[in-house]
Parts: sequence; C-alpha cells; structure tokens
Amino acid sequence: MACLLACGQENRGPYVYSVPGSTGDGWSVMAAEAAGLGSAPLEEATNAVRSGSYPGVDSMLVVRGGALVHEAYFNDYAREKRHDLRSATKSFTSTLVGIAIEQRHLDGVSQRVLPLLGGESGLSNVDDRKRAMTVESLLTMTPGLDCDDWNAGSPGNEEKMYKQKDWVKFILDLPMVAPPRERFGYCTGGVVVLGAALGRATGMRADVYARQVLFGPLGISGEEWEFTPTGAVDTGGHLRLRPRDMAKFGLLFLRKGDWAGRRIVSEAWVARSTSFVVRTITGEEYGYLWWRRTAQRSGTAVETFYAIGNGGQQIIVAPSLDLVAVFTGSNYDSSAGAQFPQKLFDTYVLAAVR
Repeated sequence: MACLLACGQENRGPYVYSVPGSTGDGWSVMAAEAAGLGSAPLEEATNAVRSGSYPGVDSMLVVRGGALVHEAYFNDYAREKRHDLRSATKSFTSTLVGIAIEQRHLDGVSQRVLPLLGGESGLSNVDDRKRAMTVESLLTMTPGLDCDDWNAGSPGNEEKMYKQKDWVKFILDLPMVAPPRERFGYCTGGVVVLGAALGRATGMRADVYARQVLFGPLGISGEEWEFTPTGAVDTGGHLRLRPRDMAKFGLLFLRKGDWAGRRIVSEAWVARSTSFVVRTITGEEYGYLWWRRTAQRSGTAVETFYAIGNGGQQIIVAPSLDLVAVFTGSNYDSSAGAQFPQKLFDTYVLAAVR
C-alpha cells in the first residue's frame, strides 16, 4: 500500500495535491501554484507511482523558490524514515572536501594523496603514477588504480573491498593501470580513501566533521553513517538521511553554497564540483563526485546536475528553473528502476514548470 505525506493515510482513491506540512524542521512550505508550478502534473506523477507504473519509488519531493512545494511517500516509507543514499553519499563527501580546502585543512585539489595518509611505507605496487595520485583524481574517479565497480572482475571492485578488514589499504595496494586523470573508472573505494585523507587533514572523523560544518548548519539531525571494519567512515556510500534532508542539500547547491544567508561552502566550489570535468566511459559528464545531464522541457535544453545512488536515490538540481527534486527508491541493481527518477522528473516535474 502506498503512503503519502507523513504516512498513515490509507490509499483510497486518487491523490489530490496538498501543500506539504510545516514541521519546524527549517523548511518553508508553499503551494505549488504560488511557486509557479502546476499542481496537476504533480498529482499525475504521484498517482502514477501509486498505480504501479513506477514500482520501487519510495519518495518524491519538489522544491521551488526555496520552499518545499510537493512531498509524497510510498511503500510504507514516511517523512521521518531515513533512506540509504548509497552512492549519492559521494556528493556529500565532495562537499566536505571543498569545505576543508576553504578552511585550509587541505592545500587544494592538487594535493597528493599518499603523503596525506602517512606515506608509501607498507603499501604494495607503489610507482611514480601512484605517488602522483591527487585529491582531484579521487574526486573525478580518475586515480589510475585498477578499480572499477562497473566491472565485476576488477581487482578493486567494491564488492571485493567490502570483504576486507582495511578498506583503505586494500584500495591503496591496488596496481596502477594509468597515470592519474587519464582514465575514468568508477571506484567507490577511491572515495573511501578520500574520506580517510579528509579525516587526517581535519583531525576528526568524516562524520564528526560533517556534523560540524555541514549537517549542523543545515539543521539536519539524526544522520546515520556506516563504518568500515577498522572504524573508518564509509564516505563512498550508505549515508542515511530523510528525503527532506536530501532536499536541503540540493537547495544548498541551488543557492550556490549559501543557506539562509550563511556561507556553508564556497560558490567557487559549487561551480567547479558541478561542472563538466571528465567524461565517463559511458559518455556522461562528471564533475567532482556530481553527475551532469541535459534534460528537455518543451524542446528547450535544461541543464541539471545531480547526486545518484543505487536503487533510485537522486537529488536533481536545475538552476535555470530554480528547482530541486528528490527521489528515493528500492530498485537496487535494477537498470530499469534506476531510470524512474529521471523519467518522473522529465515527464511530470518539468511539465509542472510554468
């Protein structure tokens, strides 16, 4: 049975649009029409999910004009239930790196990784290419390591990493297959290494640092991280947040790093990290652990950037439309289900924009 708004409503008849509830969690709420969105497409999207046309979609939220204008939950999910972001976590890690650079804990994206983590002593397969691995190469999935989560046979595939006790050493011990920045390979382990480097640079674990510089200022509480067997933070995935918290993060980037007049992350970092930096092996545009995509609205191109995680977790930002959309889902390892958020965004959310 589907579940809407704060949950607890029985699925009787078609959904009729209503303004999200004001809960004192820092969100302003507004009627879709007042924000320049038609409510009919949002109703249609919600009813399409409820009818089973988009199975496995667990929530859909829309933000316009800085206000939450639409909110719906499905499949026994509810407003206060946290969802596993999977790899959408990586965009949060990127943001922490940007803040650490601004606070001068890190020297910049060109800083080399091995010295940050204590040097090369005890590591395997060290050569000049590995010594040249930088923060930026980890941010862009181009460290040159033999690591590719999209290839089950890759020595550094994340499923192999999860079986190890020390994830960071496992990744750093991998052989190199290219110089840094020359070859894209989607590598969750590289982002775990990045989190370890962040911890060394700031002097605090990534979850503690995130609470201090990101989640606390955004009014996000109760976030849940996972940890490696050695007690390191899994900065490559599995952060659990409420969809409303995910939407706050999207709005922060829509507002170029400003939150209610407070600078959280620099405008320069927002611009750089969400810009086209490298192209993936499938031809997609990639920034600093953010993805980019051009959508179409009435024949007009709409540039978006987004965080994405396995199962249908997405935070989509369309700056030209002053728009953020958030989706969570349970379509794990489903290529068809992974497309549902963008299909809902293209078909209904963009259609609602006047």
